[in-house]
Amino acid sequence: MNPYEAYMNELVDAYRKDLTKYNFEEFTTKEAVKDFMDNVNDDETTFVVINSMCGCAAGLARPAARTVALQNPITPDHLVTVFAGQDKEATEEMRTYIGQEPSSPSMALFKGKELKYFLPRMFIEGREIEDIMMDLKDVFDEYCQ
Repeated sequence: MNPYEAYMNELVDAYRKDLTKYNFEEFTTKEAVKDFMDNVNDDETTFVVINSMCGCAAGLARPAARTVALQNPITPDHLVTVFAGQDKEATEEMRTYIGQEPSSPSMALFKGKELKYFLPRMFIEGREIEDIMMDLKDVFDEYCQ
C-alpha cells in the first residue's frame, strides 16, 4: 500500500465505523458484494448505504441510516455498506444491482435482488435529518414486514 492509500484508509476509518459499529456489514471487494447478493433469499430485505466522506454523509445520511436501522420497530434483515471513492470495485458492483445513476452518499432497499427504494444524494443533501429518517421509516414499514 502506498503512503496515499494508507493515509486515506486512516482518515476514513471513523467514517466506516460510523456504520459498522452499528451492525452494518461492510463490503470492500467486488467478490464480497457479488457473493452476498447472489445468496440473498427472495423474501429477505437488505438496506444498503453507499457511504462517502462528504458533509451530507456525515451530518445526514449516516446518522439517519443508523438511527432508523436501530430504532424502528420494523427493520431489514440485512444492513450493508460500501464506501464510494475508497472501495471502488465493491461500490461499482453494488451499483450494478441498484441500477441507478451513481450517487454518493445514497441508500437503497432490496427485497431479494429487487430494488424497492433508492434515495440518491440529491434527496439527502439540504434536507432535514428528520425528513430523511421518516422516508426510511416509511420504506422499512412498507417492505420489511
